[in-house]
Amino acid sequence: MHEQSMNVLPARTAEVEESRIRTAYARRQNQAMYSWFLPSTLFIVQERERRLLALLKQHGIEELGTKKILEIGCGSGYWLRAFIQWGARPQNIFGVDLIPDRVDEARMLCPAAVDVRLESGAQLRFADATFDLVLQSTVFTSILDPHLKQKVAHEMLRVVKNDGLILWYDFHVNNPSNPDVRGVTKGEITQLFSGCRIELERITLAPPICRLLAPYTWLGCYLLERIPWLCTHYLGVIKKQGLNILESVL
Repeated sequence: MHEQSMNVLPARTAEVEESRIRTAYARRQNQAMYSWFLPSTLFIVQERERRLLALLKQHGIEELGTKKILEIGCGSGYWLRAFIQWGARPQNIFGVDLIPDRVDEARMLCPAAVDVRLESGAQLRFADATFDLVLQSTVFTSILDPHLKQKVAHEMLRVVKNDGLILWYDFHVNNPSNPDVRGVTKGEITQLFSGCRIELERITLAPPICRLLAPYTWLGCYLLERIPWLCTHYLGVIKKQGLNILESVL
């Protein structure tokens, strides 16, 4: 196959997959289960934030005021606003998302200085080595096409600084009730970010268990989340370094 044909076919495939993702998100009507007024949501969010801040501190990042930050698939901008709460400057924060309604909502909810763009994570309009931190949160599980996953991973590596961090938070298991997503395993992450240093830990108590227990016992949820096989997500960092791959899974 000629090189030109090889380039055209993946581009068309990416467009089809991005269209499928938009359609899948449009079908997601039941947002009530993610309400902040549910004890399970509050437990999951607070525990995730605690673990992420500890991870940043572990990697020497305790001051965000000078850091340039990009989120791939920013949705309504929850993480963008969280970084501001933790000390990042709005003018240093950027988010991209495929879905117009989510971009509009993020622009409405975030400070005006935050740059939110309707843009594909596979074709970022940023220069190489622009960001200190690049985050993706439950984006790769929504991408079923391997080629598009690789393109997004390549773009994340391209725009992060040589001494920067890619922050990863995503399911490593499938959701039987949602055929539009697929868990991303440790092995797949290693392939997507080949040659990088990768550190992963299992977090987030399985949501069905958390929804059942959180209204009655916060401590019970906390203790069960210490059991790795009851956790459904990986939290970790990916470093663009010329080092052998190191994976630490708790």
